[in-house]
Amino acid sequence: MYALIKFFLFRKDPEVIHYWVMNQLRKWHANAAIRSFLKKNFTLSKPSLERKLWGITFKNPVGLAAGFDKDARFTDELASLGFGFIEIGTLTPLAQDGNDKPRLFRLPKDKALINRMGFNNGGVKAAAERLRQRRSDIIIGGNIGKNKVTANEDATKDYEICFRELYDVVDYFTVNVSSPNTPNLRELQEKEPLQRLLGRLQIINSELGKAKPILLKIAPDLTREQLDDIIDIVHHTGIQGIVATNTTISRAGLQTSGKDVEAMGAGGVSGLPVKDKATDVIRYIHQRSKGAIPIIAAGGVFTARDAQEKLDAGASLVQVYTGFIYEGPRIVRNICEGLA
Repeated sequence: MYALIKFFLFRKDPEVIHYWVMNQLRKWHANAAIRSFLKKNFTLSKPSLERKLWGITFKNPVGLAAGFDKDARFTDELASLGFGFIEIGTLTPLAQDGNDKPRLFRLPKDKALINRMGFNNGGVKAAAERLRQRRSDIIIGGNIGKNKVTANEDATKDYEICFRELYDVVDYFTVNVSSPNTPNLRELQEKEPLQRLLGRLQIINSELGKAKPILLKIAPDLTREQLDDIIDIVHHTGIQGIVATNTTISRAGLQTSGKDVEAMGAGGVSGLPVKDKATDVIRYIHQRSKGAIPIIAAGGVFTARDAQEKLDAGASLVQVYTGFIYEGPRIVRNICEGLA
């Protein structure tokens, strides 16, 4: 059924159809009978699926990655599709339009996307207010970043603003320094600026009351030496984990024609092409840290087998994004059934 629906959806601009579909879901979700139908057909509740991490109980290990619901507009609707948790964002202190359109492209032959969205969002204050008004109790992660106009030497201030605004309305934080679509952002993954940033957030975390888990989202393109630095920083700053990984800037191995890929331009690749790279990063961090660092896996998760591969490599939880688009709204239930 979804294959037929996808045929028509994929004939439209990806960004336009994304918001059209989500707004339709919101309309359907307003009907009590449809809400009941969604819960019955897309949610799987089994004790064997529960995961406990950082003192938080996740009803299942399959979450929605950041970028899908940047502004926390659809958390209640998405919760009805069976997710164990939802990560909103990336949010920045000030609203910003992001990069010029078109900026999101499908690569069906590769089961992939290329995006250069550029942290388009309505600002952290507006998203925090929406989260205060939500009805579902689904676990929420807050993915935070810096505004494009903010220089790297001032980036810590942007992350601090977002952290303070979201502190009361999210269950954990993800610090995004790995998007390839904000100029020079990935420079913040270097040891000195990253240690300074995470150290500052940990200070604020302890000042605000009950500390929230802080995770670091990293790129799949890091060298082993850089990953060793990341592991050292996690231990030194005491943050609670890693999200591995973001999109890749590599175009190696794509089945889509080089001419078509070149026409799409810059951006990060997500989906199946990043699957093995993400798994390798997860396995390396898990083994190098002797399992001491909790990891949320992201990158190429389409099926229960994909999810199990990430869990076997050392992840505690997994996230989907591109797989959600290609596999459809039953992806969470399908994965959970396979894992169970």
